[in-house]
Amino acid sequence: MIQREDVAFQADGGVTLRGWLFLPDGPGPHPAITMAHGYAGVRDHGLEPFARAFAEAGFVVLLHDHRGFGASDGLPRQDIDPWRQIADWRRAVSYLESRPEVAADRIGLWGTSYAGGHAIVLGATDRRLRAVVAQVPTISGFEQGRRRVAPEAVVRLEAAFDEDERAQARGEAPRRQAVVSDDPAVPASYRTPDAVDFYLRPKPEGVWRNEVTVRSNRLARMYEPGTWISRVSPTPLLMVVAEHDTVTLTDAGLAAFEQALEPKELRLIPGGHFDPYTTEFDRSSAAALDWFRRHLS
Repeated sequence: MIQREDVAFQADGGVTLRGWLFLPDGPGPHPAITMAHGYAGVRDHGLEPFARAFAEAGFVVLLHDHRGFGASDGLPRQDIDPWRQIADWRRAVSYLESRPEVAADRIGLWGTSYAGGHAIVLGATDRRLRAVVAQVPTISGFEQGRRRVAPEAVVRLEAAFDEDERAQARGEAPRRQAVVSDDPAVPASYRTPDAVDFYLRPKPEGVWRNEVTVRSNRLARMYEPGTWISRVSPTPLLMVVAEHDTVTLTDAGLAAFEQALEPKELRLIPGGHFDPYTTEFDRSSAAALDWFRRHLS
C-alpha cells in the first residue's frame, strides 16, 4: 500500500513550499526521488502516476509545487524564475534528507520539460544527487523561442517585454498573459493543440490558472540549461527524448546528449512533447524506473 501525505517545507524568504510525499510499503530507510513539473505547471499536471509508479517500486517520492503555483506559497502568483525554482528544489532535497524514511545517501531527481532543464543544472551543481532523469528537457530557451515565435511577431513580443519592465519600474504589478490559447488574438506561451489539450485537462478546482507573468516568458527565452550538461558527470544522467518534440526540440535534446559525459543513457520515446505523460507513459516511466533502480537501489 502506498501512502500519500501532504507535506510542507521552508524555502528562502520564508516561503512555504508544499507537496505530496509518497511512502512505499515496508521498513525503511528507502532510496528517494524528488520530482517537479515544468513551465507554469503544477503537480496535478499528470505527475502523480509517475510518483506512484516509483513509490510502488520501493522509493520514497517527493513531488512539490514550485513557489507561486498550486499549493505552494509565494508572490506574485504564476511567476517563473528558473533560478529561483532551482534554489527551491535544493531545499526539497534537504527536506528529503531530513526524513527518517529516506536513505539520505541515495536520492535521485526527476524533472520534465522546463524542470527537465532544472534537472540538468541541479545534476551538475548538487552532488548529493546520485542519479538524474531529464524527461523532454528544455535545452535552449533561445532556440525554442526562435522556432516558436514567427519572425514578424518578435518585435511585438519584445515590445510587450519592454512595456512590462517599464510598468514594474512605475511600481505596477507584473503583467500577465495566458499559458495556452488557440486564439491568435490572445497572447499566450503555447498555441499548439497538444499543449492546449494537456494544460487544460481537468484538475481539482482552484489548483491552477491559465496565466503566467509576461516576464516569465522573457526569463524562459534567456534560460540555457544545456550549457551545464557536460558537468553532470560523474552523476548518472538519463535523458528521455520524444522523437517529434516541437516544444523543447528533439534535435536540441539529441545534440545535448552528445555533449554529456558518461555515465549517461538516452531513451527515445515515440510521439511529441506531451506523449510521455499520456500515450507513452508506460515507456517513459519504465525508463526512469530502470535508471533509478540501477543507480539508487
